[in-house]
Order: sequence, then C-alpha cells, then structure tokens
Amino acid sequence: MNEKKLRRLSEAAAEIITWCAENRRPLPWRLDPDPYHVWLSEIMLQQTRVETVIPYYSRFLEAFPTVRSLADAPEERVLKLWEGLGYYGRARRLKAAAEKLAAEYGGQLPRRADELRRLPGVGGYTAGAIASIAYGEPEPAVDGNVLRVLARLFAFGEDVLHPSVRRRAEAMLRAVYPSGPDAALLTEGLMELGEVVCTPGGGPDCSRCPVEKLCLARVEGRQGSLPVRSGAKARRVEEITVLILACGEKRAIRRRADAGLLAGMWELPNLPGRLDETALRARLAEAGIAPLSVEPCGETGHVFTHVEWRMTGYHVTLAGPAGDFVFETPETIRASYAVPSAFRFYLKKL
Repeated sequence: MNEKKLRRLSEAAAEIITWCAENRRPLPWRLDPDPYHVWLSEIMLQQTRVETVIPYYSRFLEAFPTVRSLADAPEERVLKLWEGLGYYGRARRLKAAAEKLAAEYGGQLPRRADELRRLPGVGGYTAGAIASIAYGEPEPAVDGNVLRVLARLFAFGEDVLHPSVRRRAEAMLRAVYPSGPDAALLTEGLMELGEVVCTPGGGPDCSRCPVEKLCLARVEGRQGSLPVRSGAKARRVEEITVLILACGEKRAIRRRADAGLLAGMWELPNLPGRLDETALRARLAEAGIAPLSVEPCGETGHVFTHVEWRMTGYHVTLAGPAGDFVFETPETIRASYAVPSAFRFYLKKL
C-alpha cells in the first residue's frame, strides 16, 4: 500500500475509534467483553440481525455461563436453545469448539488469532474479532460490512466477494491497527459504521459518517454503486409435502440424517414433491399406513441460503402409531425437541 493510502487509512482509523467510543450501541457483549461472550456473540451474529440475537444470547449464557458448561452440555439441549436462530451448524461447531477448549486450553479461549482459527467454526473474521475486542490484539476482523466501508473509502471497483480482495483488506488494516482498548474500538467501530451508517445500497447516511471527508466514493458520488459484488447464484426450489400425523393426543416427529441440510434436527414427517390427496394416500399405502382421514392444513414456504422450500401440508389421522416415527404430545415436542423454524407454520397446527 502506498504512503498516501496508508495515511488516509490511518486518519480514518483514528476518526472511527473516536466516533465509536462516543456512539457505539450498548450491546450486551460490548458491556462485558469477556472472550467467551465475544465469541458467542460473533457466532450468533453470523447472517443474523442484532435484534434477533440479543434474547438468544441472554438465554444461552444463562444456560451455559462458561465454556466448560457448554462443553459438558448435551447437544440436544444446545440445539433446543438455538431453535429459531437458524444455521444450526453454527451451534454444533460452537459446542465442538467448546469441547476442544475444555480439553486442550483449560476452558479458556487463546488470545492469538492464529490459534483461534484452529477452533471449529472460527474463521479469520471471528478470530480477528475475538483477538481485538477481548484481548486488544492488533488484529482486524474483515466481513462484508468492513469491506463495504473500505470499498467506499478508497472508491475501488474490485469484486469484494473475491478472496484476494478480503486478504488485501486485512493486510491494509493490519498496517495501521492499534493495540489495547483502541483495537477493540476500531473493530467495533468498523462493524458499527457498516451496520448503521455506511449501509448497503444507495442509502448510506454520509452526514453521520466520521470519515465523510476522507471518503473517495462520496467525493465521486459513487456511494450507491460501491462496493462491486458478483451476482449470487439463484436458489434451488424444492417442493415438499409436510404431514401432521396424529395418533390420539400425540403427533409424529423424526430425526433428520446426520449430514446435509438441518443435519440431526427433528422434523415433521415430509415427502418430496407437491402431492395432492390422491397421490399422498397412494404414498402412505406404499409405506403400509392406512389413514382414517386426510385434511389439507395450509401452504407455506421457507428460504435457506441456497435452497427454497415450498411446502404443502396435510393433517393425517391414524388409528395407531405407524412408520418409523417418534410420537409425542405437542407440548413435549415444543418443549423438548429442537425443530427448525422451517416447520413453524405447521408446529402451530399440532
């Protein structure tokens, strides 16, 4: 990086640190930046809004106040507390990392980013966030928000989704990163700036930005067209038919496979395709299930990162337990089984 860019970035970093100290939101993990708390918050915040995370964060810490308590917890309990937050692989990797920390690090998170990256589910961004916020290490944490701020600050038109751009951004920041409390303020300030001021699309609030005078995109009037991002692949659409199988007061659930989408979670029985009643009865007969009644119970959908489910539901009354399912009361299912939010529409109809 040439001297002029380095000077611009150094000035911007100083302005962001001052601004963050005065304007950052009093989020719970910021009020108590214990390494475990910072780690938990960063994992929960991946692809999830702050407002959604706060109640989950509080409940999770109440249940698992230490790394060791998380390491010792049954996975089913961890997933149940994660229910509704989505991206359940995060919860599994969080627990796996806690087990590694308990076994190899005395239940404490290491302070160096390179050691943190050895933990399951901890990439460069999360490692940088923990190291700088919890330990004051001069280590940047570069995510989409930070890349957007830098792309506008320097008005560069390269694709920010390309790994080489992220690596270059990390190197740029590392050249000016402070140590101690200012490291935390710079990391949190860049995050805050990207989340609430230098927002995506054409609507950044430049009048509130601490680096407005240093921003080349603002000078060139290009805030709305930067950063450049390559187009995302279209989501795959899957049609599925969801069944509420009722046997007296109990309803059927089953556990998904240990690999793939929603691995190991509990779900309502479902079949591929959009089945009408005739086709559904035929499929049930093939499985040796003779329903007493079949009634439609609504349609809904759920969007994952790479796939979209379009769901058709039926309430199926059985004379007795059938199939390879677990039958429980609706109250027990809601209280004790981790069922993904994709089935929320039908859970309300149990």
